[in-house]
This record gives sequence, C-alpha cells and structure tokens, in this order.
Amino acid sequence: MDRKTLTAVGIAGLALAGLAAPAPADAQYRQKITHDASKCAAGGGPAVWVTIYDIKESTGTIRVQSYRGTKEDWLEKGRWIYRIEAPAKAGSMTFCMPLPAPGTYGIAVRHDVNGNGKTDIFSDGGAMSNNPSINIFNLGKPSYKKTAFEVGSGVKTMSIRMRYR
Repeated sequence: MDRKTLTAVGIAGLALAGLAAPAPADAQYRQKITHDASKCAAGGGPAVWVTIYDIKESTGTIRVQSYRGTKEDWLEKGRWIYRIEAPAKAGSMTFCMPLPAPGTYGIAVRHDVNGNGKTDIFSDGGAMSNNPSINIFNLGKPSYKKTAFEVGSGVKTMSIRMRYR
C-alpha cells in the first residue's frame, strides 16, 4: 500500500476504535425499557421477576426501577439503571426486570395513582425490595442495606407489597 492508503486506513481504524470505546459513566443509568417476559425465561438472566401486590386502584401508572444496591446509587436522583412503566391494575402485577450483571441491587416501585407524573404523598403508593417499613422517620427512604438483594447469573423471584398513606 502507498502512504496515502495507509493514512486513510489508519484514520478509519481510529474512527472504528472510537466507536468501540466504552460509553461515558452516565450511560449506565436511566434506561427506560418495556416489560419483556422473555428476559426471565429459562436460561435468562441476570434478572428478577418482581410481583407487586396490594395495588389499590386500576388508575395511573406503576413505575418499577432498579438500582445498584450501594449507598451511592440507592434512590439517588438519576441513578436508576432500568425503569419499566405500565398502566396500573388493581391487585397484583408482575414484571421482568433485567439487570446488567450479577451483583447487589434494589428495586423501588411507585404507583402514581392520578398519572400526573408528580409524587402526591396523600394518594400515591410506594414500595421497595425486601418490603422495609416506610415511615415519617426515614421519609420513605430506607437504607440501601434494608432493600439490597443479590442476583447471580440466573433469574431471581421476589414479591413487593405496595403501601399507601
């Protein structure tokens, strides 16, 4: 190859290397996904089948978010990994929440009863993995230690109870 061709190949190689470079750290957060049961099928994972029960009304939206089970990430604004939103159905609903890798995670659930996108403390419901108590003293934010759970390379199953005022 002549010098001009080698230069062009070198530039193309650098451009391709740039495409393969790791994404910025923020790219690992805030991914809205849809419920996909196939991610929890046999041989799937890492993932968690989340059954949310005691949903009081079939109005508004249920939002399920996964977080890393660390002090730095748990319930911190913009630090959720995946979010699934769906129209609420009274009683119980089940979602497959895929996870990026085996590790320690927490799940937070919110029922926006009137669907206005705001937290209305007198009507909306909330819940978290491991069903910790939520009260005025912890302002609905229990420690990551109380909500954290381990997930291996397979699919974990859990039930989370909605709580309302």
